[in-house]
Amino acid sequence: MTLKLIRVLDPAFAGFDDIIDVRAPSEFAEDHLPGAINLPVLSDQERTRVGTIYKQVSPFDARKIGGGLVAANAARHISGALADRGGSWKALIYCWRGGQRSGSFETILGQIGWRVNRIEGGYKAWRRLVVDLVQNGHVPSPVVVLDGNTGSAKTAILARLSARGVQVIDLEALANHRGSLFGAMPGGQPSQKLFESRLALALEALDPSRPVVVESESSRIGNLNVPKAVWQAICAAPRIQLDVPLDARAKFTADGYRAMVADPARIASIIAAMTTLHPAERIADWQARIAAADWNALALGLLRDHYDPRYRRHRARHDDGKGRLVALDNLSDLDLAAAKVQAALATMHPDQLE
Repeated sequence: MTLKLIRVLDPAFAGFDDIIDVRAPSEFAEDHLPGAINLPVLSDQERTRVGTIYKQVSPFDARKIGGGLVAANAARHISGALADRGGSWKALIYCWRGGQRSGSFETILGQIGWRVNRIEGGYKAWRRLVVDLVQNGHVPSPVVVLDGNTGSAKTAILARLSARGVQVIDLEALANHRGSLFGAMPGGQPSQKLFESRLALALEALDPSRPVVVESESSRIGNLNVPKAVWQAICAAPRIQLDVPLDARAKFTADGYRAMVADPARIASIIAAMTTLHPAERIADWQARIAAADWNALALGLLRDHYDPRYRRHRARHDDGKGRLVALDNLSDLDLAAAKVQAALATMHPDQLE
């Protein structure tokens, strides 16, 4: 039987004990349905081999060899990953287009007596729903942007807003990147497709009757592009702007990037790559701060001379003046800062949240 998906987080998913992605491991790593496990019926090498035979020899030979490989891999999964599944187990299976790979595995599992469904159109059909939502659709909730110069603790305040019950989407968490030259995170970034899938799931979980707060971002977070529908919503949204003194932002930034201090050579290489953007004496001063481990002074210089001018230009393009200003003398109490932002959100005119 086949199942036609109607939503990214389809209610039908709840009716299955497992969602099984039978594509090759590299396909699964790039992107997959939420909660899916990978039981490939062809490895990456086997998939390449079968595809080559299909093109260079004949479709029949490719199907014959592929069928044997699928059967062997299916037997391995049945005696391994699926060995503890009982007779009432129910699975939803998919491959790239809902064709031979998932169909073959469905047949084998069905012969055992398990109840198995296959996604109509496979991963490709689900991916189409994701793209429609993040690229071609619209954000279902009114968007409010949490703005502020670099070092204003926007991400930390966003997390505290979420803890206070405010609806938020943390784009940097979804992208696993802090959104700056120094923003790389352990584990690296997901693929563009996986980032979009994570974002689509977050959008679909929103309550349309309540505003959603997102952090001010550029159109790229690290190496990932913010999808069109979300980027357009960010550009058009009213803003809550954090106004924090430079010294407080520098201290918060230096404290927040302590993990990088263990690798000053990495910091120095990033600074060296900025030579086309700043005068030589400024670059030399920043490198001297690194050599002296004067992280507060380095943070202050980077904020004042690199990030703040760029934020001013960005804000000039996207701030329509309808937002709210939240002044913070320091960033020592982020719970208080979040409370002030939440109060500002509550005072915004409904017309601004349309």
